[in-house]
Order: sequence, then C-alpha cells, then structure tokens
Amino acid sequence: MDRNELLELLTPEGLRLLDDLAQEPAGADPVARVSRLRAQGHSPALVSAALTQDRLRRKAVGKFGEFAERMLFTQASLEQATRLRVAALHAGRFRALAPTHLIDLGCGIGGDALAAAAIGLRVTAVDRDEVTATLASYNLAPFENADVLNASAEDVDLDPYDAIYLDPARRTSGHSNTTRLTRASDYSPSLDFAFGLAETRAVGIKLGPGFDREDIPEGWEAQWITVDGQVVELGLWSPRLARPGITRAALVLNDAGSHEMTAAADSADVEVREPGEYLYEPDGSVIRARLIGDLARELDAGMLSPGIAYLTGDTAVETPFAARFRILERFTLDEKKLKRELKARGIGTLEVKKRGVDIDPATFRKKMSLSGKNAATLFLTRIDGQHAALLAERA
Repeated sequence: MDRNELLELLTPEGLRLLDDLAQEPAGADPVARVSRLRAQGHSPALVSAALTQDRLRRKAVGKFGEFAERMLFTQASLEQATRLRVAALHAGRFRALAPTHLIDLGCGIGGDALAAAAIGLRVTAVDRDEVTATLASYNLAPFENADVLNASAEDVDLDPYDAIYLDPARRTSGHSNTTRLTRASDYSPSLDFAFGLAETRAVGIKLGPGFDREDIPEGWEAQWITVDGQVVELGLWSPRLARPGITRAALVLNDAGSHEMTAAADSADVEVREPGEYLYEPDGSVIRARLIGDLARELDAGMLSPGIAYLTGDTAVETPFAARFRILERFTLDEKKLKRELKARGIGTLEVKKRGVDIDPATFRKKMSLSGKNAATLFLTRIDGQHAALLAERA
C-alpha cells in the first residue's frame, strides 16, 4: 500500500465501502466484485485498495480475532505483526512492572501497542514509515491511552518513558515482497542500541526464533514461543523484566492452553540409548531453548544420537512439549530397501521427517513411488551416530 492508496481508504466513501465488503461471504468471485463496485461508481484505485484491504482483514482474523474487522494492514505488516494472543503476554509482563509510560519502538501496525492499551497501560507507538505509522494510528484510535509517532527509534526522546518494547526491523523496507535480513547488525534500530537502553530502563525485544544465542546478553531471559506448532518468535527480556532464576524458557500455545518449560540455563543432554517403543519429537521452542535434556528426564527418555533432537523411551507420556510416535521397525537408510518395505506394507501416505542426514524429504518421498491405503511416518536420522530409518505411527 502506498500513500495514495491509504488516502483513498481513509475517506468516508472508502471506510463505508470497507464496511460493506465485510458483510459479504468469503470466497466471492473477485472479478464479479470488481465489476459490481466499478458499476456503483467507485474509482479503480479505491476498488483495488478496498478489495486488498478486505482480503487482508479476513486473513488477519487468525492473528487478531474480532479486532481485525476494524483494523487496517499492509501485506508485510500483517505478516510481521505479533499475534494478539502473544502480544497480550508481552503486555502482561509490562503491567506487572507497573510502568507509568511504555513506548513501543518499531510498532508496525500496532499489534503489541494495542494489547498494552487494552489492559490500561499508557503507550506510545513509534514507526519510521509514514504509511505504517498512519495505520497504527487508525488501529489504536479507540484507545485514549495510546498515541503514535512517525519517527525513527533513535530520534525519539526517551526521557518520558520508563519501559521500552522494541521490534527491530528484520526485513528490507517496503509494504510487500520484503526479504529477511540475515545479519543482526543490519536490524533497525540496531541491537547495540536496544541492549544499551536496558542500562536505565526495563526493555523487551522481539526477535526471530533463529537469532544467534551467542548474542543474548548475560542476565536476560530468552523465551521462545510456539503457536499452534510454529515457533513464531524469541522474546528477550532485560533483567528488570526477567523472571527470577529464569534465563531460558519454551512457551507452547495451542488450543489446549498455555504450557511452559523454564530453566536457569541450558539443560544438559541425557545419555544415548537404543530405540525404545516410542520416539518423541520435541517442540521447536524446546529445541531452540536447549531444554531437550530437561524434557528427556520428564519423559524418562534418552537421546537417539548425540546432538540429534529426537528422544526415545518405553513409556507413553502425554506432554505438550513433544509429539509422540510408536516405533514400528528400524531399517538401514537404504532407499531401495525402504521402497520395497513401504510397498509391502501398503503405505500410500508417508510423512517424512529428518534430522542429521542430508536428504530432502519431498524428493525422498517421490522416490518411494507410494501406493496403498495405509499411512505412516518415516524418520531419517542417526542412531548413536549411524544413519538409520525408523518407521513409526503417531501415538
């Protein structure tokens, strides 16, 4: 979305059109919609902007629920926005600190600021991009305790604020087709700037889950968050916001609720053992937080191989922190033999997982020429350092 498209939308005609589009059922023919709206006298620019916005709003329901119905987005800002469920956790951590004024640097379309304002915190949201800051202003308009600045984080006078939340730009600038920045030194604002703020204030930072652990400052809490099976972020919390005795945390959010593993440091791995009746695949947040050893001890399980994030044991334990599979058979990692074995078992649907081997699962699956009515999971991995394949079923 560029400035002209935004101006088209932020008119009485544009906002009424958005409200009308929201009443239409999902899946309507886009060509027919364009023709109908043009026939009603709307300009081509407004029709394009409104239909794009309607599509983004419908997509945003997964992140923002009913709030999405009155918010505005760009494609890039929606992709990068914090889910409201996660933003509420961020806001709750700040509320426990009881700040007088929170500032959200790099606010995007205002997801985190919205959650903070909704629980009564006074919040100022800041974004250097004019269009994005305007969208944040619109999205935060219902909250008298929230305001928005169009400025670079480094240029804002931070004296009035006693708590700071940062979501550094980790992608190239723009409102669509952005690319991920691979070097933390290219983030904006820089992490040196962000970490330096913690010397005098409470600071929280949102980062990608693959952030280099070696760059996490001493004394900060690192919390990796999984939502519905996907690791979505790493939250870093300065000593004033870190929970006592916790520097590593894995939080799993799903339909069943909220579940968390915490530790004072990375956990030590457990011993390698022969495959038992079950294989456990730890959640990505547990792997990122390096709490596999603690999870293994809870499951009374061992490692399949050193440095491989698969666990095995003989006890079926229910846990939100790992998927459980029953091991059916062990094979050498031989493509021809595996193809014969899968055919003999009538396996037509195969989930292929791999760790510790240089194999593309999609390519491997095609080579198996699958046919049949049965389904299974095949783990391509190492067992005590040796390449192997484990045929399994979800248990």
